[in-house]
Amino acid sequence: MVSEQAAQVLVASNRGPVSYTLRDDGALEARRGGGGLVSGLSAIGPDTDAVWVCAALGDGDREAVRRTGGRLDPEDTGGQRVRMLGIAPDVYADAYNGVANSTLWFVHHLLYQTPLEPSFGAEFRAQWASYEAYNRAFAEALADEAGDGASVLVQDYHLALVPGMLRALRPDLRIGHFSHTPWAPVDYFRLLPDDIARQLLRGILGADRAAFLTHRWADAFTACCTELLGGTGNTRIGVHGLGADADFLRERAHRPDVDDRTVSLREEIGGTDRRTIVRVDRTELSKNIVRGLLAYRQLLTDRPEWRERVVHVAFAYPSRQDLSVYRDYTAEVQRVADAINLDFGTYGWLPVVLHVKDDFARSLAAYRLADVALVNPIRDGMNLVAKEIPVVSENGCVLVLSREAGAYEELGEDALVVNPYDITATATALHEALTMPQDERAERTKRLAAAATALPPSQWFLDQLEALRA
Repeated sequence: MVSEQAAQVLVASNRGPVSYTLRDDGALEARRGGGGLVSGLSAIGPDTDAVWVCAALGDGDREAVRRTGGRLDPEDTGGQRVRMLGIAPDVYADAYNGVANSTLWFVHHLLYQTPLEPSFGAEFRAQWASYEAYNRAFAEALADEAGDGASVLVQDYHLALVPGMLRALRPDLRIGHFSHTPWAPVDYFRLLPDDIARQLLRGILGADRAAFLTHRWADAFTACCTELLGGTGNTRIGVHGLGADADFLRERAHRPDVDDRTVSLREEIGGTDRRTIVRVDRTELSKNIVRGLLAYRQLLTDRPEWRERVVHVAFAYPSRQDLSVYRDYTAEVQRVADAINLDFGTYGWLPVVLHVKDDFARSLAAYRLADVALVNPIRDGMNLVAKEIPVVSENGCVLVLSREAGAYEELGEDALVVNPYDITATATALHEALTMPQDERAERTKRLAAAATALPPSQWFLDQLEALRA
């Protein structure tokens, strides 16, 4: 049954634009989020009927669903219509942690240690049933909320089955799917059980249009479809390389809280004469933080002239700490950073300034002070940090960039490109970055910033919507 307030534009994503915390007094406290989808929906204008369908992620969200029936108070969402789904916690945990983050994420980022994993048995099949149920809940909600011929933009690997399920329910809709991650090459994708691999592909091919962050990921998806299904059928394939929001970043980076953190971070570094190598990441296995630290250690070993003259500012914000492998990785990041400081540190010089508490203002302060940006993921759909630092850096920075980051497609020409597994070559690139003449540094930064902001979030969203409707 279609909602009485049928929408003409719909977005579906695991995480919505608002989250709730249940306070001790029983009141719900709403916290709004940001990002490209929020910017995009606001850009379509107030005259367009739009709704965002998302999942309840925690106890606060589930209580909000219980109290509102899932249609959230517009005062909590900044006026945005939001339908939040109260999926059973055990079903959600299996779908999100068991399949999306512990299987699909690992496949697309090539993270498995294949002598031991993956191993697809009865437990995985039970988790897969939950993933199907989770996707079905989204498809049914979208079918309920969408007006005749509406445009639906489904987001990411969490919801790969939704387009096909929704197509069966509402063939009148225009459906798009966007993948924010890489897509695995054929041989790696085929680690998945054959029936599930085909089900995932058919799910996305239920869309009129499947879009990706780079041509490389789009080509990999097409190759998987060709190998396993004989082609992509009538589904169009598109590429939209999400860029940085230059206006927002430059304004936000000069607010008083960032000014204060810039001063305190400069004190931690130890004055204005020292150079800074900056990285800002979540402690996801794909971000390759440990090898980045080892490359910095190699720099200090091979090039002792940099001792006491450079500081590695490493912000590694904990991610997915409900999974033991991520907790172990976060601990290893701390261990390696501590070992570098113990082995090389002197009175008045801490080689690694490591922060593990999330603080966006402090991240922007680090961007401002960056002489070198180190972005060396094993594999990344895009990596917005690579795009944001050149926009905010005050004195120009050199980007040391993994060739496995999606951003390489747009920024590689003006970055120092590295193999993310090659610690020695990364250390050499760091030295080259630190010694680059100022005029070359400035010119590279200028070109990087221009490329990084070519498709800001609002335009990125509108371009997808226009292409879907074409």
